[in-house]
Amino acid sequence: MVTPAILPEHVPALVATIGAAASAGVDLVQVRQPALDTRTLVAVVRGALEAVQGTRARVLVNERLDVALAAGAHGVHLKEDSMPAARLRAAAPRGFLIGRSVHSVDAVRRADVETLDYLVFGTVFETPSKPGREVAGADALAAAVRETRLPVLAIGGMTLDRLAPVSRAGAAGIAAIRLFADHADRAVTDVRRLWPVS
Repeated sequence: MVTPAILPEHVPALVATIGAAASAGVDLVQVRQPALDTRTLVAVVRGALEAVQGTRARVLVNERLDVALAAGAHGVHLKEDSMPAARLRAAAPRGFLIGRSVHSVDAVRRADVETLDYLVFGTVFETPSKPGREVAGADALAAAVRETRLPVLAIGGMTLDRLAPVSRAGAAGIAAIRLFADHADRAVTDVRRLWPVS
């Protein structure tokens, strides 16, 4: 689950949504709130960590290692053009997750497989959250999966009817905003059918 952008007054509602998604079985929660000040962002991450207690969900912070460490998050998610993952790994505690977004097969080839834990590839399908963004399609997703030994999650336009083609492309799972926020129980049920927990 990727969190939608919010204003500070919407923090309690966001934390409640995160808790519901974690209870439904979501594995990763990526807190992506670039507009929030540092203090509010730390509060959001701490709220998310409380909300996922007792579940298998892990909370990651987009780009902000300082916030992740201050709040006690499980990891950080990096943009494609962000800092080298090795720099973060050197400062991170044991078991800390580091992922990266990638938008092309070439970017997948350049990704540091020795340092990263996973990749998020997209935009796979058209999505209202990225209007006008060029889409890669399921074939490019399959090519990306073949280029790395890292788990690749698909993002962009994820709907219940698109889960099967994403699974056939070899993705390790999906990342989404609306799907898990609006239909967490149904989405997790369908995801588990295609990607059983080992």
